[in-house]
Amino acid sequence: MEIGSKLKRLRVLAGLTQEELADRAELSKGFISQMENDITSPSIATLLDILQCLGVEIKDFFDEETETQVVFTEEDYFIKEDKELNNTIKWIIPNAQKNMMEPILQIIEPGGQTYPDNPHDGEEFGYILSGTVEIHRGNDVYLAKKGEAFYFTSDKKHYISSKRGARLIWVSTPPNF
Repeated sequence: MEIGSKLKRLRVLAGLTQEELADRAELSKGFISQMENDITSPSIATLLDILQCLGVEIKDFFDEETETQVVFTEEDYFIKEDKELNNTIKWIIPNAQKNMMEPILQIIEPGGQTYPDNPHDGEEFGYILSGTVEIHRGNDVYLAKKGEAFYFTSDKKHYISSKRGARLIWVSTPPNF
């Protein structure tokens, strides 16, 4: 843990200069500067005094916040090829199965289809990036082409096929891919 940079961030958030914090904590401005640059480390008593001046509890100071990843690249994707059904699934958000929804990039080769999914609680949404797909839901079949979207509840057996191939973003909630 970089104590110095965290203390500096808290000081700036509190709207204090190094000199103002030093005065409140009865320390020198030079010590605050060295501490913020990780040149020196404060004793526990000094750290407690500084945190009190900043209005921060020690337990909150040492709680590690994990940053949530917002942008994902191809290096993050998990890919599954199904040669039997002629399709590829790219999980474009890693570990999305623990989220409320699970988006995938579905690539269906000519004559391919997705694995038939039995009825379950939830909803399905898709946006066709290229090609044309047939959405099979129960006994019904719906066509959707590039630039079109689909949406349905997952209460009937369903799958997607494509005679000439297609690429689509498919989002399921709750996650089930």
